[in-house]
Amino acid sequence: MDIASMVDRRPLVIFSKSSCAMCHSIESLMRQFGANLTVYELDQIGNGRHVEATLLQMGCRPSVPAVFIGQRFVGGADAVMSLHLQGKLVPMLIAAGAIFMWHRS
Repeated sequence: MDIASMVDRRPLVIFSKSSCAMCHSIESLMRQFGANLTVYELDQIGNGRHVEATLLQMGCRPSVPAVFIGQRFVGGADAVMSLHLQGKLVPMLIAAGAIFMWHRS
């Protein structure tokens, strides 16, 4: 399975590793928004090494977390946090259908 088919028709996909603290932080942030997300733990799936190599070729350094919103690669933890701090992350998630309503607390 290639990356395109793994993110197809999924509003939010995070490629992660079970031992990656930053990956868990990004997942937690998305869950706080109530996002509909799909997480692939590369160290727990059969083609994980191949997927990781492809992510590195795409310029994701480090390879995880790698975040796709609306089938578009947005980057790793730094890019996601930057979008969040700029107030752009939630609108992207809404546009992709990953979250439907957002009420700031």
